[in-house]
Amino acid sequence: MRLSTVILPIYRWADEGRGVWRRAEGLGFDTAYTYDHLSWRSFRDKAWYGAVPTLAAAAGVTERMRLGTLVTSPNFRHPVTLAKDLITLDEVSAGRITLGIGAGGTGFDATALGQEPWSARERADRFGEFVALLDRLLTNGEVSYEGEFYSAHEARTIPGCVQRPRIPFAVAATGPRGMRLAARHGQAWVTTGDPAIFETGTPEESLAAVRGQVERLGAACADAGRNAATMPKVMLTGFTPDRNRPLESVDAFVDFAGRHAEAGIDELVIHWPIPDSDFDTDPAVFERIALEAPAQLA
Repeated sequence: MRLSTVILPIYRWADEGRGVWRRAEGLGFDTAYTYDHLSWRSFRDKAWYGAVPTLAAAAGVTERMRLGTLVTSPNFRHPVTLAKDLITLDEVSAGRITLGIGAGGTGFDATALGQEPWSARERADRFGEFVALLDRLLTNGEVSYEGEFYSAHEARTIPGCVQRPRIPFAVAATGPRGMRLAARHGQAWVTTGDPAIFETGTPEESLAAVRGQVERLGAACADAGRNAATMPKVMLTGFTPDRNRPLESVDAFVDFAGRHAEAGIDELVIHWPIPDSDFDTDPAVFERIALEAPAQLA
């Protein structure tokens, strides 16, 4: 079981940001991710910085820890420009970037560019084309493409990624189309659990739902001729009926992590503490979890 964190892009770099990312590496996290949104929920009217510049800055103050988005979506990204940013991030980080990628939702990002929110079907359609084109752009020096939603005309992506054949994709998916996409293009799979039972379900029901998701991913991988056992399975915590209770103590977290490891999860991602928010956890307990829990889960 790998333990990672997600650091929301809310910190002024000179005041706190630099120190937060350095501390994350000092605590031994496998990966530190950040949200790739233009704004998000209760933070909409508060400081919120761009994911790509934040990760570039984080790459400059860390050495070992992997860095990534959790997740990037087509809501306001285009594959051509995103590919250039990702190649640059992979270069400045010396090959430590992972792209967490998902279909997006109906939040603030969905309308910020002036468009109407896409239906669930259109999000899925766009996501499939988005991922396939991004895959091509990151593995080929020149790409031309005319699709239903995206185009590229002699787009150059030279010199390509430091990681070969490209940076890894961690594909967020729960439905059958997303699972198939993860099986075709993903180097990892991401879940937050089952959103349908977040408000009213029980931890036991949530765990069963995650187990079912892992099984469906296995079936999708088998259909694609892949061994699902070789695909890391990542869970972003905080969006299950447990909410933040697993972060109340080291013992509570180890119990939560152990049960999800048995369900097939390989990597848990916990939110960096933010006072007066949904992620308001005790910083001292958070650090103890980071330092002590991995040894107990080995």
